[in-house]
Amino acid sequence: MSKLYPLIENSVNPYRDNVQGKANEPITVAGLLDRSKQILGPTYEGGKPDWTLEEIYMRLENNAPRIAIIGGSSDHPAHIMDFQTSARAAIRIWQNGGVPFYFSTPVMCDGTAQSNQGMSYSLQSRNAVAQMIVNQLEAHSYHGAFVIQGCDKQPLGVVSALGHLDRLRRSRGEAPFFATFAPAHVLEGGSIPDDVADELESLAKKAEEQGAEDIAVDLRDTMAYILQCSSNTAFQGVLERAYERELITKGEHKYYEMRLAVATCDGQGGVCAFNGTGNSSRHLVAGMGLVHPALELLTDPPTQRQVNAALDSFATMINEEKYGVSNIIATNIRNAIRIHSASGGSTNLMMHIVAGMLYAGYKFSLWDLDEIHHSYPIPDLFDYSLTEGRDIYSLAMQCCSGTSRGMESLTHELLENGVPMDIDAPTVAAATWRERLEVKKSLKATNVKENPVILSEPRRSFSGVDVLQGNFFESAVVKISGMPTPQVDQFDKKLALVLYFENEVDANRSLLDSSLLIRLREEKVFAHDRLLETLKYNDKSAWERLKDEGYDTLFDAMAEEGIMKIAVIIAGQGPVAFGMPEMFTPMQHINANRTMKKLATIISDGRYSGVTYGAAIGHMTPEAFHGGGIGYLQTGDVLYIGLRERRIEFVDANKLVSGEVVYDFSDELLQERNGLAEERKRRMKDRQKLVAASNRMYGHTDAANGVVPLAVSDDAQLDYKSDILLDEKNPAAR
Repeated sequence: MSKLYPLIENSVNPYRDNVQGKANEPITVAGLLDRSKQILGPTYEGGKPDWTLEEIYMRLENNAPRIAIIGGSSDHPAHIMDFQTSARAAIRIWQNGGVPFYFSTPVMCDGTAQSNQGMSYSLQSRNAVAQMIVNQLEAHSYHGAFVIQGCDKQPLGVVSALGHLDRLRRSRGEAPFFATFAPAHVLEGGSIPDDVADELESLAKKAEEQGAEDIAVDLRDTMAYILQCSSNTAFQGVLERAYERELITKGEHKYYEMRLAVATCDGQGGVCAFNGTGNSSRHLVAGMGLVHPALELLTDPPTQRQVNAALDSFATMINEEKYGVSNIIATNIRNAIRIHSASGGSTNLMMHIVAGMLYAGYKFSLWDLDEIHHSYPIPDLFDYSLTEGRDIYSLAMQCCSGTSRGMESLTHELLENGVPMDIDAPTVAAATWRERLEVKKSLKATNVKENPVILSEPRRSFSGVDVLQGNFFESAVVKISGMPTPQVDQFDKKLALVLYFENEVDANRSLLDSSLLIRLREEKVFAHDRLLETLKYNDKSAWERLKDEGYDTLFDAMAEEGIMKIAVIIAGQGPVAFGMPEMFTPMQHINANRTMKKLATIISDGRYSGVTYGAAIGHMTPEAFHGGGIGYLQTGDVLYIGLRERRIEFVDANKLVSGEVVYDFSDELLQERNGLAEERKRRMKDRQKLVAASNRMYGHTDAANGVVPLAVSDDAQLDYKSDILLDEKNPAAR
């Protein structure tokens, strides 16, 4: 049975006071409903169509809820099935007494844009999506939205837009803007075809026979992963090295790429099964209270019953200010951050969380996020693995089978582990978390008996993305959840030698070179005395053993034993310089190299992908283009990396070779290298012209402040701790 929506309590109704809208819009509504019935065919649930132009006119006249169904572009895998979901939504909105409309926005696929010019537009697309949606909702005066949530920058772009619009409407004394999100189903990961797997294993054996054991090891490691677009990048790096070593021809290389690519994605699309930005956004938006549990984690496009459950909740939410999007975001922000941390969420979201709050009108920065993250230890409760059958598709299967409840289960387990959660915050289920968690069926993580993704007992006591500080920068982030504890130990409290690149293109070229370490040794890029001092600091016993060896023997031993640490600096990638592209590809090149992944940390003012794994430090502010210290570093410098201390420090190399470790990034050094930094900036300006002038990110805040337009930041004045509305029956203890 449908749940009739109340009329909008709003003195403003352009469809009553301006006849043009009532002339233009009824045919769009009727067309949408006619197409929807046709698309649904025999699965259509409802009586004889009653959406006459006269009936549509009267609903508009009387201020019935005008609800926009917001989809994405079908050139993104997450939105292939939007036509079906939007049809179900349109029919239900009409049945409930509302007026459905449909529009979609372009949605960039970060996988498609990787390693080409498109990646410089990815972050900017989030703000562009927000701006386009606000334009459309304001121009056509819609009251609410049913959002088909996709991947990459679209989810938080839409969250930002709707929070922003709700805040604007409330400031004008209009009805609150309401919305619910329907995340696209999870795309099942692919499998390597049996014949291709046999051929790749034969290649690994051939590599072993010809003394290229590193390629054999790296190839088998990559074959262990569920096939996905991101693993194809790892294959590309290993196969390129195999070609350079004459183990395969270029034709064989391209053949393997083709066979792997066409076996990767399921035909009905969805959000890729790895825990990247797409699925991290799914968890985050659910943690924000904006996803109805019936739609949260699905393996197929939603049924009519599931869509109905979400849309029927609007009957309770409409006209209630506590259910306005901006209020739901703010009251749930602690929940969202703790869910993001406990589930090993994407590094990208560190900016998007901040942006969402700023768009919603609340003063917020990376430091507020970090305060929430560290105000109470957030345990690692997400046993996600692409090699052991625990991807997000597996979690979705557990939810669809009724053995898990997704983020409700994770919230329950966080509470059980003593983490404070704001359970009296409202959600789009027209209920608080407290009310949702009172239903105990399938709530506990232990209900999943085989291969659970959500845990009741933490894997370790820390998780999430940490904010770093240092003497040559203000902020940076590292996805600590993307580093197994042994890897954290491997890089923590170590001295690293800088290998500097002015941009990602130069970095990729070098990192793909299978002879990179040989070249660094032959060119003696790192001074002998600095090499010795880093050896002494990183491993005193090895220093006793190797201190009298010649340069070549010392270098090789430090590399092979993993004692040498290299800080691969990729600068000139910030928002203003180059649109802040992801540094996923260079990180994959490192991870696909058995030796380099023990040695290298990437440090950048660029972004990191949600699926980034390993020692990846990014989002550094100030960016190099704006005079940040990262733009003054050069190859051969020495950095101290303290992951658990959440610090990176520039080390005075002159004092280091005298046996003293001193952190000092002095004004004298800046003055000495000022000419170098200015020359680099000139080259950045030249490279900037590769990005369309219309889409360059001037007039925006930095990465620590969400990379939002300055006007959005200036208008964000509310206090997220006090300027909120909670359930009157159960005011939360904050």
